[in-house]
Amino acid sequence: MTTAIPHGTAGRRSVDEQRRTLLRTARDVADDLAADAIARDQAGKPPADETARLREAGLPAALTPPGPGRGADWRTGCAVIREIAAADSSVGDVLARHYVHTWSGRFYASHHHATALEEESVGEQWLWTGAVRAPVPHDDDTDGPELTLRRRTPGYVLSGRRSVDTAAAAADQIVVDAVCAATGEVLVVRIPPGARGVTVESAHDRLGQRVAGAGEVVLDRVAITPEQVLGRRPHDEESTAPFTALAEPALRLALCHVALGIAEGALTEARDLSRGGRAHRLPGEDPDLFLTYGELASAAQTATAVVDRATDVMARALDTGTHLDAEGAAGVAALVATAETVTSKAALRITARVLELADAPGLDRFWRNARVLTAHRPAAHRLRSIGEHYLNGSHPVVAAFR
Repeated sequence: MTTAIPHGTAGRRSVDEQRRTLLRTARDVADDLAADAIARDQAGKPPADETARLREAGLPAALTPPGPGRGADWRTGCAVIREIAAADSSVGDVLARHYVHTWSGRFYASHHHATALEEESVGEQWLWTGAVRAPVPHDDDTDGPELTLRRRTPGYVLSGRRSVDTAAAAADQIVVDAVCAATGEVLVVRIPPGARGVTVESAHDRLGQRVAGAGEVVLDRVAITPEQVLGRRPHDEESTAPFTALAEPALRLALCHVALGIAEGALTEARDLSRGGRAHRLPGEDPDLFLTYGELASAAQTATAVVDRATDVMARALDTGTHLDAEGAAGVAALVATAETVTSKAALRITARVLELADAPGLDRFWRNARVLTAHRPAAHRLRSIGEHYLNGSHPVVAAFR
């Protein structure tokens, strides 16, 4: 587990060693997951066993925002996510959403509330998930609220339903936004799935990401205490504070690391099959095979370079905290949208092409997982938003990159 950076050279060595230890743990977990990844993908069960493996390794506690004696910095957290995703992208998806949702206190709550929540999360080894909608342009929320809060002393009762992409039944905390019926304001709240009135309808027979534990969370007058309310989510992008506006791009960037893991895992598995003589064409017999691997490896490395740059910029923005300005937040969002565009294209291309290079059970899971992970984020919408930012330097960073 990484810690806050102490002063001096010895402190830096200590932090570096802790980072290396966490990455070694991630590699050990990845090796364990890779051993039965195909069988678990075929079974498609909710990730009860997988989340138990994560907890046994201490990863939910390690992947929380950095603080004194706890947590992981953004770069390290993303490196862990990518390592796990290369072995099993469903579990990488679970870990990515967990890590980003543990930042919810910092995005929406007071400093004191966020610190207490993070300390409790580490102590209890909570696993987080959620589905917080992005603010939309003014008067553009035509679908109406999915979740409604009604006042009840002390606190609220929450009703409605919300689709959750990972660990719907396995998480300890689910973060959602809901409209307060009395005031119309949107509040971000956390709910334990085991609370009275909470039921989960698991998603079955998914094309990909079958072990991620997606489902519909149904809430029937669930009691919400004041401590479970993280804070207010602005209605629209114009009223969103720059640091709060990082919440959505942070999640999308973490999922870019999942997509990179899928691409890297597919390439590695295809390469091993080629080296073992189980490919359609053997190395050394067909120079076009070298050309194909060269093209695919270059695509993966290009995506990695773009994502790593976005990761560094996001890390600096998160370190800036509430002092971040609107221009800085918009630049981060534009770079994340670029990373998402490049990575989605590379992951889909690589995972489809490896099927032409080798024929082995389970190799198709990489394409299916990449397809499901990227399907609901159309490239044309992102490219228009990137172009608008490039031409106009526009400040809105939430709905434009949704």
